[in-house]
Amino acid sequence: MAAPQSDQEPGYDRDAAARSGLYALLARAFDNPDEQFHAAAADGQLAEEIDAYVDRSSLDVDRPRIDTGDDRKGLSATYNALFTLGHAEYTDRTDGSLESDGPPVPLYESTYREASWNDVNVDLARVYDHFGVAVDQERRDHHDNVRLELEFAAYLARREAAGEDGAGRARRDFLDRHLDPFAEGLCARIEAVHDGFYADLARLLDGVVTADLTDLRERYGGGVDDEQ
Repeated sequence: MAAPQSDQEPGYDRDAAARSGLYALLARAFDNPDEQFHAAAADGQLAEEIDAYVDRSSLDVDRPRIDTGDDRKGLSATYNALFTLGHAEYTDRTDGSLESDGPPVPLYESTYREASWNDVNVDLARVYDHFGVAVDQERRDHHDNVRLELEFAAYLARREAAGEDGAGRARRDFLDRHLDPFAEGLCARIEAVHDGFYADLARLLDGVVTADLTDLRERYGGGVDDEQ
């Protein structure tokens, strides 16, 4: 993806750039925490960066407390327990059948939608392709992973900030069709099983997406069905 312009350049949309920064930061926050990320969360840098982006935008978003309450290993263990580790047990030792469940909070949109996994991912693949981006082959992840969707939202906001005509409408449609229901479902699922750092992040995610979509609908209309 092309690097964003300086926010000092004439015509650069500082508000859209701040929203792009928020989405990119949230994408990083929902990855397995490394030492650098944990340090930023623990010493207040993460909260300060969130506040800076919110202040530079026109979004009406309340920032939750953003407190890890853990050392890095503890935070990583919490991440794995919530998002990556499932449960498996043998239900019938005679035939070796295995019953397994996924993680308590899957980071994939299709988990929270009535549409099929195929429908969700095919639609996302078409959207990504239309805007000239693709999933990194080294990551080999599904198109509906929350980090990929947040990175794409950041990309669309960056294109809007650079003055590209139609980028705001495209983000409205993407949020309306995918990221808004995803964020709502993800937040509800996390809050049902966890009260801590990732619940705070999920509430922030839901608040940012809701506020951004509300503003975009006010500017461009209600959603994808308006122009059909």
